[in-house]
Amino acid sequence: MDLALWIAAGLLAAVALAGGVSKTFVPKEKLAAHDGGRWTRDAGVGFVKTLGILELLAAAGLILPAVLGIAPVMVAVTAVCWVLLMVGAMITHGRFGQYGLVLLNLAYLALAAFVAWGRLGVEPFVA
Repeated sequence: MDLALWIAAGLLAAVALAGGVSKTFVPKEKLAAHDGGRWTRDAGVGFVKTLGILELLAAAGLILPAVLGIAPVMVAVTAVCWVLLMVGAMITHGRFGQYGLVLLNLAYLALAAFVAWGRLGVEPFVA
């Protein structure tokens, strides 16, 4: 179970890192040109960059606390926050009729819920 939780957290961290880098460093106009980034057309630059920074923090929060052994409960807290972020993403993509992306966000939500559930109760990190 521990290995499955590490794999799930690693996958989510990779997704968060990719999304965070693109939202933080790619110009909003370039993001808006892609189908999945259509929502950025009506969003402010500051909002998009803030989401990017939150995703970068999530990538770190899903891995570093456990690896460093400093407040490993933060992995579960980060996973819960990712669940909330994915709810917002699902609502946003649903409004644009992007149901494939809604399903993808649902998969990310399920992975994050698995990590939160596993690290809070079933397989918490032990010091």
